Amino acid sequence: MDIGYGLAEHPLLYQSADIWGIGGLTFLVILLNTFFALCLAKGMNWGRRIQLAVPVCLVFLVAGFYSGWRWQDVENRMGDAEAISIGIVQGNVDQGQKWNAARLGKTVADYVTQSRKLMAQQGVLHPELLVWPETSIPFFPVDHPFLLPIEKMLQEEQVMLLAGAPWLENNEQEPEKPCYFNSAVFFDKNGVVVDRTSKSHLVPFGEYVPMKKYLSFIAPLVEAVGDFSRGEIRNPPACKTARIGVLICFESIFGDISRQWVNAGANLLVNITNDAWYGNSVAPYQTLAMTRLRAVETRRSVVRSANTGFSCFIDPLGRVLGKSSLFVNWEAAERVVLMEERTVYVRGGYLFGTACLLASVLALLVSGILKKMAS
Repeated sequence: MDIGYGLAEHPLLYQSADIWGIGGLTFLVILLNTFFALCLAKGMNWGRRIQLAVPVCLVFLVAGFYSGWRWQDVENRMGDAEAISIGIVQGNVDQGQKWNAARLGKTVADYVTQSRKLMAQQGVLHPELLVWPETSIPFFPVDHPFLLPIEKMLQEEQVMLLAGAPWLENNEQEPEKPCYFNSAVFFDKNGVVVDRTSKSHLVPFGEYVPMKKYLSFIAPLVEAVGDFSRGEIRNPPACKTARIGVLICFESIFGDISRQWVNAGANLLVNITNDAWYGNSVAPYQTLAMTRLRAVETRRSVVRSANTGFSCFIDPLGRVLGKSSLFVNWEAAERVVLMEERTVYVRGGYLFGTACLLASVLALLVSGILKKMAS
């Protein structure tokens, strides 16, 4: 994790992320700590300390003022924005049983049961879209008998569904080698698959072999799990006025992927994942923290549906509106705002880290030249 993610629990402090992203927040933390370290260094007189304090305080005053103003500004915009009601279902399927052929029917039945329970709850918003986690449908969702309960539920409840599933397509160039995708499939209210988007940032050595031409000896290890093809970020799937950028698995930790979805037209981000791999470690807490920053950087609501947690709703200010516990069955619905603005970060602020690198190189060159001139 970048150092800036340490602010994740305090969203009022990081509203400037919509300008310079997580790189800018990390810069602020390092700047402050470096300042105190220099002030404690031997030989640093008070005059020099004051010279350092002036620009540091100025940077923090500007960042703090902007965060406070932006918080109020975005909150007002959210009050006027369109919204859509979305339901999350967390199935809590044991990782050791997830791909067990004998359990496929029960897995689907459990998700359908939880979905119906959510739709039937008194006083809860009737979701217009249900979201199930990554590979919550653990088979290819085409002409499969276990799709029938899903189709029936969607028809009776009149709701759309976004669910993770593997996908298979013919390979025109090599017919004997079909293409496999880690996908999110969209079912309409009749239970028909009307759209699909696939994971674009695959896990190296887990879902594919980098430089496969040169590392072919590793290929059998990956193919035992699945040698997946990359998806593309384009044409966000739609549900009413929501245009959805789908972040599959750990894609939510990469700001660039969320930014690309927003540039493609997404006004809502959905993260479907399966964090069961991590057990009771710190990883689910870390991935949630990183996902909260994606909401602020892009000023998009984020709906996070995880197999074992944390599942939650995150508003464009980075606030978590509802959150599941880990390793429990859970379902919830929330009214989610749809924001349309393209932030400074999306339009170019994501290059802040690159700009810092170039500035550092330039400073070193100038410093070297000045030292030579002085000598």
